[in-house]
Amino acid sequence: MKLGTFSYLPEMSPQQVRKQAEYVVARGWNAAIEHVAPGQATSTYWFMWKLPLFGEKSVERILAEAEGCHKAHPAHHVRLVAYDNARQTLGTAMVIRRGKAV
Repeated sequence: MKLGTFSYLPEMSPQQVRKQAEYVVARGWNAAIEHVAPGQATSTYWFMWKLPLFGEKSVERILAEAEGCHKAHPAHHVRLVAYDNARQTLGTAMVIRRGKAV
């Protein structure tokens, strides 16, 4: 199933996910973690994991929240999204964990 423009690429390694989180922090964007069941992945709305991490400067905290979401919902897709305050828009969104069909 396609999850976005680059969904045909292999799943990101932990190092690649870390690089993306570092990029989000370096840009000063506000990170958030979202999840959804694989059958609902094409839906416009994903469930937000807790509140967005407003002003978070710790890459470790962002990655820990993503891991916590995955542990709580192992069958769901998990994505990292980041909001750009200056432009009032979505800076980035990427699936960082693919759920397994149950």
